[in-house]
Amino acid sequence: MPLVIAPINVELTVLKVLCDEKTKKHLESLGITIDAKLTVLESTGGNVILLIKDGRLALDKNIATKILVR
Repeated sequence: MPLVIAPINVELTVLKVLCDEKTKKHLESLGITIDAKLTVLESTGGNVILLIKDGRLALDKNIATKILVR
């Protein structure tokens, strides 16, 4: 499922990132890689706040829809 519709406060695993290479490299530097564990803390209007590797990260709707999790 896309990250924008993922449940809140549940640990999720990244399955796939459907972005261009430049964006994918940037997300990898932030810790969003295949099999990475993350938790959605808040989701408002498609914008998402994540907890990943003891840090928080905010993503807009356009990027969050391209990250598939389970």
